[in-house]
Amino acid sequence: MPEYYFTAKSQKGESYSGTREAKNEHELARAIRKEGYLLISASETKDGKLAFKSKKPSFAFLGRVSLKEKMFFVKNLQVMISAGVSLPKSLSILSEQSKNKKFKKVLLEVVDSIVKGESFSVAITKHPDVFSDFFINIAKVGEESGSLQENLGILARHMERENDLKNKIKGAMMYPSVIIGAMVGIGILMLVVVVPPLAEVFEEFEASLPLSTRMVMAFGTFFTERWYIIVGLVVFMVALFQFSLKTGPGKKTFAGFLLRAPILSPLVKKINATHTVRTLSSLIDAGTPLIRSLQITSDTLSNFYFKKAIKESISKVKRGDKLSHALKAYQDLYPLTVIQMIEVGEETGATSDILKKLADFYEEEVTNTTKNLSSIIEPIIMLLIGGVIGFFAVSMVQPIYGMINVL
Repeated sequence: MPEYYFTAKSQKGESYSGTREAKNEHELARAIRKEGYLLISASETKDGKLAFKSKKPSFAFLGRVSLKEKMFFVKNLQVMISAGVSLPKSLSILSEQSKNKKFKKVLLEVVDSIVKGESFSVAITKHPDVFSDFFINIAKVGEESGSLQENLGILARHMERENDLKNKIKGAMMYPSVIIGAMVGIGILMLVVVVPPLAEVFEEFEASLPLSTRMVMAFGTFFTERWYIIVGLVVFMVALFQFSLKTGPGKKTFAGFLLRAPILSPLVKKINATHTVRTLSSLIDAGTPLIRSLQITSDTLSNFYFKKAIKESISKVKRGDKLSHALKAYQDLYPLTVIQMIEVGEETGATSDILKKLADFYEEEVTNTTKNLSSIIEPIIMLLIGGVIGFFAVSMVQPIYGMINVL
């Protein structure tokens, strides 16, 4: 039986560390919890020395397999296992049902690995582009504790909540995206169809044109004759933006912009707070030690500053601080309610349950904010469209009136 060096905390925040034998980290966490402590970190020892495991690269649900498809996979896998179907058989059936060729291939490779004697968690570790570190860790804890079915349920609920949250955000952004797209399309149509004939009329009558009219005509002519330059420039700017988001400075700059944007900032903070507490809740509920849960949570966060806040909090928790105390330095990111409720959870020993309630509360807040966002953006878009149409109308109609007066 392996021996672990562990650090734990009481409900009053008192630190407790030592070594103890246990089958796995989950059994260790359970034994310590019965004594009134919460497991903070645990490292397996060998010959009295700590043995650190190498960390595998983490990819937060990246790849061509959608979150929705993986969510249905987890739900169906849980149902089959609860019905008594063997794991390899369940995976084989699900691979046949999958319409995604990549996912089908991955599942068949996982089945082959399991048949050769590997565990499910080890087998899916070979496919980090499909199964995230979060996914792998919950499966691993479930296998070690003999509660894979229950942990798959936790994972399915987490993924369902994440999918619902993404759909709400996409739904809120759909209306302004359609309006802006239509505005751009109509603008291009007018530049290509309306401006050239009017430009010919103005040239024929040698009319004196104001600056705004000359600008519209020049842009219309340039777009008609050299449209490929504009298309190439747009493609280049999009590619440059995507590339910059993959670099450290680019991520930091874009994250800072989102946090300072007047309309988007509250929504971004609520979304990241929701994702943090939901992920932490699922991991702790599955039996993952707090330090490991925080490490996985930081890997799943996309915003540079939220990721940095969790990583710096990990160092403070390792030194013996409570998570709530560590997060107090980041009240500009995490609402005070989140910090206070985590503190209550630490004092009562019900951190996981309180984090669930927090996540539900902030998901509702995100829903309300996205609904209000549409009503706020709508008049702004209308004003923008009105301004563009007014500028175009004045630019093209003003010379016509001048020509009529001359005639």
